[in-house]
Amino acid sequence: MSAANPNVKTAGNPNVKKYNNERLMTLLLAPVISEKGTFIADKFEQVVFRVLHDAAKPEIKAAVELMFKVQVESVQVSNVKGKEKRFGRYVGRRRNWKKAYVCLKPGQEINFAAEA
Repeated sequence: MSAANPNVKTAGNPNVKKYNNERLMTLLLAPVISEKGTFIADKFEQVVFRVLHDAAKPEIKAAVELMFKVQVESVQVSNVKGKEKRFGRYVGRRRNWKKAYVCLKPGQEINFAAEA
């Protein structure tokens, strides 16, 4: 195990990282199915996921490759601020969350409708 991150195992070569499979299976919370998400999927071969707030780019890449058996080219991450909502005179706030744009290699695709 790596001293810096307990979820990372290095196998002999310190440049090659192997992640804990239990963590990888819980890393992706849900796909973001929206108008913008489907546009990005069609035009740029990217898929949008809602991920854990402490997820790192290499972990997200490894999780997508493990769960969907595809090859990932790159990952972009964005932190989404929670909206402020009012309930009568009470002001509440939704929690912040993290969104990952996963760019797949050419010829790869994830079809959520067929897997359900």
